[in-house]
Amino acid sequence: MSSRQKAPVGRPRGFDTEEALERALVVFWRQGYEGASLTDLTEAMGITRPSMYAAFGNKEELFRKALDRYTEGPGAYVARALEEPTARAVAAALLNGTVRATTRPGYPTGCLGVQGALATGDPGQRAHDVLIAWRNFNGACVADRFRRAVAEGDLPPGTDPDRLARYVVSLSYGIAVQAASGIDRDDLQQVADTTLLNWPPATSA
Repeated sequence: MSSRQKAPVGRPRGFDTEEALERALVVFWRQGYEGASLTDLTEAMGITRPSMYAAFGNKEELFRKALDRYTEGPGAYVARALEEPTARAVAAALLNGTVRATTRPGYPTGCLGVQGALATGDPGQRAHDVLIAWRNFNGACVADRFRRAVAEGDLPPGTDPDRLARYVVSLSYGIAVQAASGIDRDDLQQVADTTLLNWPPATSA
């Protein structure tokens, strides 16, 4: 028998796992963790339940993989923002990135990391906890970046980096919720722009 006729052990055949995961991501993004049934997911992915389990594990494991894909794809602006040279540029990149990501053509509005499991019962508790950890990690990264900005004189010495990070991150998540409510990109961009008008000045040299 030709080796081409043998499928790799343990790997489902006949579908592109990356494409299937992308489709699952969109379902979770649009419907949330509990709102996305296994039937919704497998139909969108174009595969059977056994194939889904073999490739991605159970629903919770699939959700975790979808969240990772979201973080590396539509949500990648967060990591890029932290590399900006000034604290103000970090905040601008976070807020502007949120506006773009939550109003992205061809994708659901809002943010998977914010709305994915806001209201869940016991079956969705683990997904709920995963998203809390995801949001807290992002907030901690922003606070660390602002802490560095204070040390470098980019922010005034009396600035509380944790409070400033909570402020910016809360506005970012608020923009995501507004996007999911149907507010358009131009209006959300005005919110982002207004937020930066009173940004703390850098320490004078």
